[in-house]
Amino acid sequence: MSSLLKKEMQRMLFRPEGQKLQMFIEIDEATPERHFLCVYVTKTKEVQLSVVRSQKSHNSGSKKSLNSQKSQNSGSNKKLKSQFCLSSCLMNSYLKTEVWLLQDLTLLDGRDPDVDDPCFLMHFSTVRSVTAFSCGAKYCMARVLVALSDKHCGRPLTLVNYDLAYISPSTVYLNRGDCMVLMQICFYAVNLVCLSLCPVPLD
Repeated sequence: MSSLLKKEMQRMLFRPEGQKLQMFIEIDEATPERHFLCVYVTKTKEVQLSVVRSQKSHNSGSKKSLNSQKSQNSGSNKKLKSQFCLSSCLMNSYLKTEVWLLQDLTLLDGRDPDVDDPCFLMHFSTVRSVTAFSCGAKYCMARVLVALSDKHCGRPLTLVNYDLAYISPSTVYLNRGDCMVLMQICFYAVNLVCLSLCPVPLD
């Protein structure tokens, strides 16, 4: 479902402006419509974040044509056309209500890493509180922002109150060079132990 929604938003909202949607999460806002926090790359390679509002809009053109079709049919066909009209006359529309540049994001605050809290704070010139629908979505967004900041902004994104093991899991593992050094140290240590256990010949 999320992949279909991503394709729909890309087609209807971002592609016409030459932008590529990287990730989105659904967030909880005060108004009743569905809202998403979207991260996307512009055609000038800037990374932007935006709150996007989704709402149902009436397609008057399809409504008129389907009403004319409905008047020409009878029985079960008429019922089917009527149901088709109800579903097709309502379309999703998307609107950006707030926009920020990732390079202006000075701090991402997870509030409390020891609590299953889906809320986080984005520090721009002002602080924007965001409530994701799950703590997992909150961490997914943080991972994407960290990666995009490294790639497009050339600087690490400052994080506080996040469990960093879930942000960059690779940091808890050694890279290949570190593994080679560790293997060499272990090899030398084993050799020393073996030499210390070898009997010394007496003259």
